[in-house]
Amino acid sequence: MKANYGYMDGSGEFYITIDTDLCIECTEHGCVSACPEGLFEIIVDDYDDRVAAVTEEQRKKIKYACAGCKPATGRPPLPCVTACTPGALTHSW
Repeated sequence: MKANYGYMDGSGEFYITIDTDLCIECTEHGCVSACPEGLFEIIVDDYDDRVAAVTEEQRKKIKYACAGCKPATGRPPLPCVTACTPGALTHSW
């Protein structure tokens, strides 16, 4: 299952998508410690699996919270994405 966290406004769509089927495979949940803005937390989903989620507090601020890791040019690999199982975490912008 894919969980989308974020929002859409006049300047675009700003979502972080977590593929919970892939997230379950990650026992370390490195995205939590890798994110310098503290966007992620570990929750127990409806199927009693421990998966990453964007905190409620950060969901309407993703565009700004992620700005430091997503510069317009010369973008390195995102720390949260590299800390996850490949394909488990994507950004829409």
